[in-house]
Amino acid sequence: MSTAKPSIVFCHGLWADGSCFGKVIPALQADGHEVIAVQYGLNNYADDVATVKRTLGRVGSPAILVGHSYGGATITGAGTDERVAGLVYIAAVVPDVQETVQSQLDKYPTEIFSQIEVAGGRVWIKPEGVKHFAGDLSEQEQKLVWATHYPPAADLLEQQRLDEVAWRSKPSWYILARKDQTVHPDLQRFLAKRMNATTVEADSSHVTMLSQPDLVVEVIRKASAAVLKG
Repeated sequence: MSTAKPSIVFCHGLWADGSCFGKVIPALQADGHEVIAVQYGLNNYADDVATVKRTLGRVGSPAILVGHSYGGATITGAGTDERVAGLVYIAAVVPDVQETVQSQLDKYPTEIFSQIEVAGGRVWIKPEGVKHFAGDLSEQEQKLVWATHYPPAADLLEQQRLDEVAWRSKPSWYILARKDQTVHPDLQRFLAKRMNATTVEADSSHVTMLSQPDLVVEVIRKASAAVLKG
């Protein structure tokens, strides 16, 4: 068994890119981890999963995949790769075989979906809707989140149809955001229990890695230690 620290590969959700992990990456780098954030296009689920797998080739193995929101679906698809040793989910949607993200979200509706609009084939957050996405950030940070949000393809969440899911074979951790108005906390609780994930609850909005980065770093550190122990 290798004594090298596992690599950390971050996978972002909707209305974001890899920079959303900017508050947690430096601490993990300082710990000695090799860290990279995947930059996929939110155009096509299969392409996004393929991009995660390509990115795994840019770091050493074993790796821990960390997925926020829709990123939970991408790490669930890509995490079956033999280079992946563990999975960390942050306020994430986690499909099972033949499920879609949208089918899960529809069972647990939240406020954010009344604050979006489709234009040019992409899904945008209305300016007033950012409070349902990142409501525990400062007003200045919320404005920055909205100004830089990246809209997904309108049909992206309908595309996931997996034949195999990583959480059935890889150890999993789940950070549950109790004040989330994007992915319902009850859905998160159901998913974490279904996976039998090691679960940590946070009094945070959907963007726990921005509002409580220290907590996210600590969970990733524990996942890393567990992976090293085997």
